[in-house]
Amino acid sequence: MFNHYFGQKLWAVFILVFFLASPAHSARIKDLSSIEGVRSNQLIGFGLVIGLTKTGDSAVNVFFSIQAIASMLKKLGVTIPTAEIGQLQFKNVATVIVTSDLPPFAKQGDNIDVTVSSLGDAKSLQGGTLLMTPLKGPDGETYAVAQGPLSIGGFSVSGSARGIQKNHLTVGRIVNGGQVEKEIEYDFNSKDEIILALKKTDFTTASRISRAINDDMKDSLASIINGGAVQVKVPELYMNNTSRFVTRIESLNVTPDAEAKVIIDERTGTIVMGENVKISSVAVAHGALFININEEPIADQPPPLAPENAETVILPRTRLAVGEGKDKLLVIPNSISLGDVVKGLNSIGVTPRDLIAILQAIKASGALHAYLELI
Repeated sequence: MFNHYFGQKLWAVFILVFFLASPAHSARIKDLSSIEGVRSNQLIGFGLVIGLTKTGDSAVNVFFSIQAIASMLKKLGVTIPTAEIGQLQFKNVATVIVTSDLPPFAKQGDNIDVTVSSLGDAKSLQGGTLLMTPLKGPDGETYAVAQGPLSIGGFSVSGSARGIQKNHLTVGRIVNGGQVEKEIEYDFNSKDEIILALKKTDFTTASRISRAINDDMKDSLASIINGGAVQVKVPELYMNNTSRFVTRIESLNVTPDAEAKVIIDERTGTIVMGENVKISSVAVAHGALFININEEPIADQPPPLAPENAETVILPRTRLAVGEGKDKLLVIPNSISLGDVVKGLNSIGVTPRDLIAILQAIKASGALHAYLELI
């Protein structure tokens, strides 16, 4: 039997988030912005992973794997004749790309995590060890060196007929596998001003951050550059100690301004609305149309004196029922709260998917004063 319903028979997950204006939800400046110039730097390197159990690169498809091995052995004092390099077969070695992030203010000798990804056609890096690999920045300078055993967070076992695999086997990670060799010079404490870069551009939030800093410091130190940046002068009390000044202002609480927005995911029926969503006077009619389709096949048997080659035939039979429930009309007055709107819509039996269609229609009519975003 096949049933198909429209209207009230559509069920989905409905999530409604209210950001109430009172009491206001504040956040630290530290969580709303970042300091311009204080960031991590990406590093990259080319290396070799050894110790694999015949799951490394094949010399036929990955010719540069043999070249990399020959070059490494030459640096270690092992010379391979040029004529024999092409005949080498190393199934326990894989060429990899090593990536990492150099944190801000990292010092020489600090340890950083590295990610190792297969570059050739290796089947697995399980059980492998990364050989010493220089990690370079965009300027070509070496800032760290990585080495150590890999952890891939998975496994692969197989028999003659079938096998099983968990997670990706060609990407591994070495916790604290890199060591910083070169520092990035940055005298932060000598700065006489800092720029706070907002994580989400908003002029109102930037204004509130500026006002919170000025009120706390009892001075006009902060000013808005634009909706995404606030310039803050370092007071004389904190000259040559900018880090302490940043520690003070980043803990200040600011109430961020929220844009009037409705987020709709039609695939799951999820709706998220903020408190600033406003609806003008509008009338909403909601009908309960449903269609019920039942397939009930019947068997047509041959008569008693039918020929011997007569067979029973299955004949299709479809029962179709169409009905429409009682229509309801809801009048939504101007500038009521979002909670009252949802309560009113629920009172006429609106389901999440119906609510999506209603919100889209209200937006099209111009009565919904919010940005409607479909994901």
